[in-house]
Amino acid sequence: MQTPGMTPQPGNSRFDPADPAGIDELLTTEERAIRAAVRQLCRTAVDPFVADWFERGRIDDIRALSRELGALGLFGMHLQGYGCAGMSAVDYGLACLELEASDSGIRSLVSVQGSLAMYAVHAFGSEQQREQWLPAMAAGEAIGCFGLTEPDHGSDPGSMRTSARRDGGDWVLDGTKMWITNGSVADVAVVWAQTDEGIRGFVVPTDTPGFSAPEISHKLSLRASVTSELVLDSVRLPASAMLPGARGLAGPLSCLNEARYGIVWGALGAARSSLDAARRYSTERTQFGRPLASFQLTQAKLADMALELVKGQLLALHLGRRKDAGTLLPQQVSLGKLNNVREALEVARAARTILGANGISLEYPVIRHMANLESVLTYEGTVEMHTLVVGQALTGVSAFR
Repeated sequence: MQTPGMTPQPGNSRFDPADPAGIDELLTTEERAIRAAVRQLCRTAVDPFVADWFERGRIDDIRALSRELGALGLFGMHLQGYGCAGMSAVDYGLACLELEASDSGIRSLVSVQGSLAMYAVHAFGSEQQREQWLPAMAAGEAIGCFGLTEPDHGSDPGSMRTSARRDGGDWVLDGTKMWITNGSVADVAVVWAQTDEGIRGFVVPTDTPGFSAPEISHKLSLRASVTSELVLDSVRLPASAMLPGARGLAGPLSCLNEARYGIVWGALGAARSSLDAARRYSTERTQFGRPLASFQLTQAKLADMALELVKGQLLALHLGRRKDAGTLLPQQVSLGKLNNVREALEVARAARTILGANGISLEYPVIRHMANLESVLTYEGTVEMHTLVVGQALTGVSAFR
């Protein structure tokens, strides 16, 4: 049965190593065009530079890159109005895959901007907050970050210590957030804090007195990404800074679910890039007078890697269609994140073995993807947390506490 709105694609009578299961036939013409546009942008604006960015731990001009990403409509691309592209969940997923095929850090830039900071303002903000921030963020003219994780509270955000207290008609925020993507380059931060009303969200312009965002150095993963600490030292905000539509943990957790959905797709980009590098290398590198690709063990590795990539793509596409239909459950997002990131990391590790010593060189993308995926494995919910989410869904019994 044809999915409503889909344009059937002609079958390919030849086996395509880049699409071994013919999954492209499940995509519409429009979806393939969006994917091609993102891939082309990555080829020109990211791929020639990203190994150097990773090695130096710094993107040369993140604001110029942000404007390029915004010009293509990648920030908040699945949101409606306020300058956002209003595309589908599958469109967004395909974009995440292409971005992470270049580098997880670049996908993180887009994911944090659109699925965390922009989504929070779009879903829970006042009309004034939406008008003030979303058009500039969609265009890449303003950069946002999302302050939930704390130094001592990662998987248990309900125990956060950051507080917001009333002082006359204002709010005063104190606390520290940790591992915040985009933090030190952000123009606005969505910060979650304990109040006498429970956990509430606040829109914090980063030039507010008392706000600082020292960058975290000495990372060996996600090096082509800005990661910071947020320090709030008696940050005074007007009452209008509070997100009126979010109360309790449901607000930030729904934002995280949006970001996790992008990771379900994005991790496959890192896997695809690693597999492609290994496959190409195996046909070009000779040992014992023959190409590596001619050895049975090499072919077994490549076949297993391709199989896991195909399964992950089918899962991501199915979850994307469910999201577009309004039927996607948070537990299903956990299922996708748990499987796809875990298997993508195994693909990258297997690819590294095929490249041998060259596998640790930044001349090839594999070690970069492998290092990045170590972070993707544990952010937006660790393997253990998503395992327990799925376990509770299966049994009806919580094992969190």
